[in-house]
Amino acid sequence: MTAFYTTDAEKLAVAAAEAAQGAAEGGIPIGAALFAADGTLLGSGHNRRVQDGDAAMHAETNAFHNAGRQRSYRDTVMVTTLSPCWYCSGLVRQFGIGRVVVGDDTNFLGGQDWLAENGVELTVVNDPKLVAMMSAFIADNPELWNEDIGED
Repeated sequence: MTAFYTTDAEKLAVAAAEAAQGAAEGGIPIGAALFAADGTLLGSGHNRRVQDGDAAMHAETNAFHNAGRQRSYRDTVMVTTLSPCWYCSGLVRQFGIGRVVVGDDTNFLGGQDWLAENGVELTVVNDPKLVAMMSAFIADNPELWNEDIGED
């Protein structure tokens, strides 16, 4: 049976569960999910850089990978617990994902403004639980966080 997620809150809950799973695995607590226009979950994932030793496996790229090949991405929605970095913002633009929902842009502001300037519909939620989770992670793991965002 196919599940449909109709609200941004329901979609963000899928990404938040992925972030929690990543944290439980000892990784960076960022989750994402890609949805079809009708709310069908195409794929979800979480940042797996630590777990896989793969610098490219950010949450958005993991969700995109798990969604599999789509004929078009124009009507899809990428939901992410944290503002997408420039790398993940490039993925959104490259494949023409039409909408992005961001759970937290307080702890990190990636390329979301660039996405909006280039026609991607953007919704920022700043969910207090996601903001607190990421803030705590950054405070507890500054070296790992800086590695993840490409800072020395």
